[in-house]
Amino acid sequence: MRTDSSPGTLPAREHLPAGDAGTPVLDVVIPVYNEEKDLQPCVLRLHEHLKRTFPYAFRITIADNASTDTTPLVSQRLEAEIPEVRAFRLEQKGRGRALRTVWSASDAPVLAYMDVDLSTDLNALLPLVAPLISGHSDLAIGSRLARSSRVVRGPKREFISRAYNLILRGSLQARFSDAQCGFKAIRRDVAQVLLPLVEDTGWFFDTEMLVIAERAGLRIHEVPVDWVDDPNSTVHIVKTATEDLKGVWRVGKALAGGSLPLDRVARPFGDDPRDREIQDVPKGLARQLVGFCVVGGLSTLFYLVLYSAFRQFGGSQIANALALLVSAVANTAANRRLTFGVRGRGGAVRHQAQGLVVFGIGLALTSGSLAALNAASSDPAHSTELAVLIAANLAATVLRFLLFRAWVFPDREDDRPWSNEARSTVVATHTPAASQQSYGPLPQRPAAPHAPQYATTPYTPQSPYDTTEFRAGDAAEQRSWRDATVQLQPVRPTDTDPRNS
Repeated sequence: MRTDSSPGTLPAREHLPAGDAGTPVLDVVIPVYNEEKDLQPCVLRLHEHLKRTFPYAFRITIADNASTDTTPLVSQRLEAEIPEVRAFRLEQKGRGRALRTVWSASDAPVLAYMDVDLSTDLNALLPLVAPLISGHSDLAIGSRLARSSRVVRGPKREFISRAYNLILRGSLQARFSDAQCGFKAIRRDVAQVLLPLVEDTGWFFDTEMLVIAERAGLRIHEVPVDWVDDPNSTVHIVKTATEDLKGVWRVGKALAGGSLPLDRVARPFGDDPRDREIQDVPKGLARQLVGFCVVGGLSTLFYLVLYSAFRQFGGSQIANALALLVSAVANTAANRRLTFGVRGRGGAVRHQAQGLVVFGIGLALTSGSLAALNAASSDPAHSTELAVLIAANLAATVLRFLLFRAWVFPDREDDRPWSNEARSTVVATHTPAASQQSYGPLPQRPAAPHAPQYATTPYTPQSPYDTTEFRAGDAAEQRSWRDATVQLQPVRPTDTDPRNS
């Protein structure tokens, strides 16, 4: 969705409209469990801050996670006394479950949450939600690890937080700096598509949501915060850390296996169609170069080990030919699967035969190099032989890659699944409910917000990682994914993407 017709303007969400005059722009959710002492001071302080600083209508929703103390009574009393406060109770524990349930039912265009202890300074709230209102970003998070953040907490929590984020960067390639800060916001239209993909119902909910959003190409805005640790926090660090590591393994496995349907989010929000219009740059070249270099490095080591072993039983030429033959077969198989993404057994024999031709070129180069070395020196040292072979292999690498890409594993239209007339790709196009309404100006605070009708049935997530294939003839009947905000249209490669027009 573009806000400017200029060719230099990237796609962005529109400045958020709000519906009727009574609809709040912001819904701040406070998930609580047995917080009878801290709940009332937190809500009163937050309400006073929003009433004083936030220019639009707002709502504060208390999400009670099956508390066993007087927290429900405190929530009901606050709801009765303050028009902008709503109380909602779940009969099952889980911060993620509470956030998903309340966010899914809310009618506010911007959804946020914060911890009941208010460890984060409230002056960061408006900078958190402003990029979502303006359409600049899709999600926003508070960061305690940004350089300009000011944080007061013990060394134990500091170490755990930084170690966890290092794990996320190393295992899931996360680029956001702080996954667990209890201070986040999301646009409702984005949440409607993103939340069905998030499986966790506990503390890992935040991380899973951010990882999926980032992988789908959504924009995540980070706000440095002032944060003071709550010494009376009831979070069990060891248990939470264990569950988080299990979640990292599950999400990493889903991403590696391709079972996460990221297109459901990327198509309506994270995908810029002009990325596919760049001329003279082969598709996937950067990724293929990286994969080819990694496979090539490992193959070279494997080749040198084999050469050294075969050299013990024969001459240099025989050892070179045998080592290159074995490593060439392994190299072709690895590049077929990892670099060029060819799956299945179809064409494997042909690919290996073509790979042997490439092997012949490498053999000619390396054998010629050895012949030249033997002509120059009657008894060259073993280290010299290895150095010459390494140089010869490096010289053949560029030619090998070009042959693999252009001849052995070309990017052919016929090899793609969607080239079959009986099949077609399913492209998800987003038509958020909010965009189908006619909105007036943003409502101001004096208008009392209406209470949303939350469902009392506990939320049961459907299998978030299940994917469904549609045939072209069936796509017309399958109008939507499980998420009603995403509609499906069958297209073929020759069709024109309406977003490019």
